[in-house]
Amino acid sequence: MKIAVDALSVRFRTGVEVLREVSFEVAGGELVALVGPSGCGKSTILNALAGFLPAEEATVTGKIVIDGVEVRQDGARATPLGYVFQRDNLFPWRTVLQNVEAGLEIQGLGRAERHETAQALIGLVGLAGFEHYYPHQISGGMRQRTALIRTLAYDPPVVLMDEPFGALDAHTRLGLQAELIRIWAARRKTIVFVTHDLAEAITLGERVLLFSKRPGTITRVYPVPFPHPRDPFELHGTPEFAELQASIWRAASRDFRGTGG
Repeated sequence: MKIAVDALSVRFRTGVEVLREVSFEVAGGELVALVGPSGCGKSTILNALAGFLPAEEATVTGKIVIDGVEVRQDGARATPLGYVFQRDNLFPWRTVLQNVEAGLEIQGLGRAERHETAQALIGLVGLAGFEHYYPHQISGGMRQRTALIRTLAYDPPVVLMDEPFGALDAHTRLGLQAELIRIWAARRKTIVFVTHDLAEAITLGERVLLFSKRPGTITRVYPVPFPHPRDPFELHGTPEFAELQASIWRAASRDFRGTGG
């Protein structure tokens, strides 16, 4: 297993218990989607995987192991991780090209190598021609694509994604889902993708982990049977997709209804 989470529980210093006895595994190269009502601890799991829950903020029990090494909650990691947030967090003073090159600069790569890697990724997501535009000059979907490839540029084996498409309109969202599926199929990163959108979880995930309301626990694990490559625009119109979505919704509806999530 690339990632193993064993009996993870998190209680913040405010007294709020966010997660209780959560256990799951993610294989190398697998894309797993976490779905559940708002406030159930999905983002907290990503922060725990990244080691971002220091003792002064939260009590964390259980164990997280990535590539055979236990994760400590001090930000230090043996395995490099990429993290794509809900907001694109691009540097406004840097162009698209310069944003994509940012992590490579930190790694100390030379200018020519940085440029070659960044240009290849920019072409991969259809942003060729926009290299020298600044974030305020491009659309929200284009900014999110830039944020995604900025993370992929320094080639982390594990990528954590926290509702990265949540603020986008439905059409743009489907387009970016298709882009992510294509990139994932080509590069086979291990991805843990958090969303509150059940259709998105089914579209992207090889498995969907369904969480209860807070304190979050895993109530069901659903294998997603649709083969790759998937086309989100076609998949959403199939009876098989609707059947799986309805099945998961029946299991989740009470928690979603109770939290407004």
